[in-house]
Amino acid sequence: MSRVNIQQRQPQAYRAMFGLEKYLASCDLEPSLQEIVRIRASSINGCQYCLTMHSEAAVKLGVSEKKLAAIHVWQDSDLFTEQQQAALKLTDSLTHVSTDGLPAVVYQQAAEQFDQDQLAQLIMLVATINAWNRIGVASAG
Repeated sequence: MSRVNIQQRQPQAYRAMFGLEKYLASCDLEPSLQEIVRIRASSINGCQYCLTMHSEAAVKLGVSEKKLAAIHVWQDSDLFTEQQQAALKLTDSLTHVSTDGLPAVVYQQAAEQFDQDQLAQLIMLVATINAWNRIGVASAG
């Protein structure tokens, strides 16, 4: 059985999601950082479509193949800056929010690397890619 095509059946929902993407494109977060966060969440969520799309975008922004390959083991890699590590840690926690919530130490580390506006933007980025991942996983098949 084919799954529902949300973009076709509920185009207003897709327009709302693209509104979030437009907001994210205009925010203060570095575009390559945004793609690294999207790749990490998509990897955790098993969304192959988003993983491929954002990996290609990251390469176009200059993210090395070596760094892309290390995203799934970022904790054991020295390829990521402190800011990127804090963003990835926040991504992991928010993507797995039902497991451990958002530990104060993770939030604090992110708050030390990003100003309040950037932190709000980072949280919105993680929320948005997780929504896209869920749409993609629910619609694939």
